[in-house]
Amino acid sequence: MKGALRGLIFLLELALLSAAGLWGFTLDAGWPVRLLAGLGAPVALAVAWGAFCSPRAAVALPAPAKLGVQAACFLAGGVLLTLAGHPLLGAALVVTWTADKALLLHSGDPA
Repeated sequence: MKGALRGLIFLLELALLSAAGLWGFTLDAGWPVRLLAGLGAPVALAVAWGAFCSPRAAVALPAPAKLGVQAACFLAGGVLLTLAGHPLLGAALVVTWTADKALLLHSGDPA
């Protein structure tokens, strides 16, 4: 069960990066701004995730702080999907991550 939950978390992380890119590329702006936002937003999220949330994070955070950063990233992804015109997908991303994370924590897995 833990393997399936971890696999889902990985897929949700990819969806988070895709949501940030979708938001950037759908902005009502010129193509240079859309290109910068569409590539920059996922890179910014990936850098934050790698620095604070990955198993090999550069900054070791206490578990509650790490969970807070993860939650902030997924909430940002939900907001970005909503801003891109997909509020139900945004809500689904946040709710699915929350449920999966709760199940993982309940099973004793800190991932």
